[in-house]
Amino acid sequence: MRAQFVLSEIGVGLRRNLTMTFAVIVSVALSLALFGGSLLMSDQVNNMKGYWYDKINVSIYLCNKSNAQSDPNCAKGAVTEDQKKTILTDLNKMTVVQKVTHESQDEAYKHYKEQFGDTPLASTITPDQMQESYRIKLKNPEQYKVIASAFNGRDGVQSVQDQKGILDNLFGLLNGMNWAARAVMSLMLVVALMLIVNTVRVSAFSRRRETGIMRLVGASGFYIQAPFIMEAAVAGLIGGGVACGFLVTARYFIIDHGLALSQKLNLINFIGWDAVLTKLPLILATSVLMPALAAFFALRKYLKV
Repeated sequence: MRAQFVLSEIGVGLRRNLTMTFAVIVSVALSLALFGGSLLMSDQVNNMKGYWYDKINVSIYLCNKSNAQSDPNCAKGAVTEDQKKTILTDLNKMTVVQKVTHESQDEAYKHYKEQFGDTPLASTITPDQMQESYRIKLKNPEQYKVIASAFNGRDGVQSVQDQKGILDNLFGLLNGMNWAARAVMSLMLVVALMLIVNTVRVSAFSRRRETGIMRLVGASGFYIQAPFIMEAAVAGLIGGGVACGFLVTARYFIIDHGLALSQKLNLINFIGWDAVLTKLPLILATSVLMPALAAFFALRKYLKV
């Protein structure tokens, strides 16, 4: 009987404040969708870091005849065979190096034509203008400075380039976007909490006669508060369900179908469905607990039970 009464009171409360309940659902849905999106963005960035940092190389570019006249680092002329052998020997002795690959001028020219063959500049480039290089795979990508300090300024070396620096700029941009999403999410959560508290206040005021009678007949504080807390929890749960729907739909249409980024951007290792599905229980739990706790503290103040 008591459970039936509480459930009936929940239905009455939701119908009485239908507009505000709808506003709570929308604000909770948007804030939790942003919350889930920011978690997935963090997973995506970490996934990309693990994928790309494992593939990046440090490149030692060697001087050729073309840059010997224009680059001060190559003032002593193009790299010699003895210098190349010395550089390779020193690289193989270094404990931080996992693998060394040599790219000749012809191989560099071939790769350049594959990537930029359609550009007007490609027709003016000749193989002897390309640079030989050593591509070094490090055991730990963070140890780039060991290679840079050992080979920068050495005879025959034009420059030492770390691909990790390029990726760090990209990941910095992605992390900045993620923090911006979290800031918007925080604002939306504050708005949602304010709406929940206001909705509970209005609902409690509209039923002050019923709650007064319940006090007189000796109803417990929890029994009086339960319908209001459950109303907020139900509205939040609906919003959480909508947020989960947003995330699943976004993953389906943006990555798998529709935009199909997973097919168009083969270089990016996108997060899988397991990452999305593991976030849904957290979102649903938050959608219930957040409104319920907000309603509980609002009732303590405004109902004085």
